[in-house]
Amino acid sequence: MNIIPTSIPDLVLIEPRVFDDRRGYFLETFSQENYAKFGINLPFVQDNESCSELGAIRGLHFQAPPFEQGKLVRVIKGAVLDVAVDIRVGSPTYGQHVTVELNDRNKRIFWVPPGFAHGFQTLEQDTVFVYKCTGYYNKASEGGLMWNDQDLQVQWLPVDEPIISDKDQILSSFKDFQSPFVYNK
Repeated sequence: MNIIPTSIPDLVLIEPRVFDDRRGYFLETFSQENYAKFGINLPFVQDNESCSELGAIRGLHFQAPPFEQGKLVRVIKGAVLDVAVDIRVGSPTYGQHVTVELNDRNKRIFWVPPGFAHGFQTLEQDTVFVYKCTGYYNKASEGGLMWNDQDLQVQWLPVDEPIISDKDQILSSFKDFQSPFVYNK
């Protein structure tokens, strides 16, 4: 497993070892022991999967404390532009984001800890996105930021008509956002 640092130290891109032969491939996507060596040592309690059309944008979502979630995300079919925004008040990278491409070819895994808003844009038709969560879904604590907020300046790939849920079209702007997260370093 290869750990690739990002411009925000708490966000980690993971490159698993892939074993290829004439039958296909094999890779280990999660090992609690190995992830703990790199500081990812929270219990994972829920797995989620979504399938999205080309050009869909989901996010930018989070769950507020005490129901916050860390997410270990990857793509098993297709490709996404994955985005995590630091929303921890007092963080030196507050309001900054990291964007990575995850796809079924590079097999990379992205660790998004609690305190980040997360979202993705699908780059291929019928993209299957899976993620492990460190907390259970709690509807009352869900929140988010507008996917196209001018202050965040996320560089989504150009799409004629992005597919956005009704819920995601009415999320908070960053300038009006009151973050429930505090940076603890």
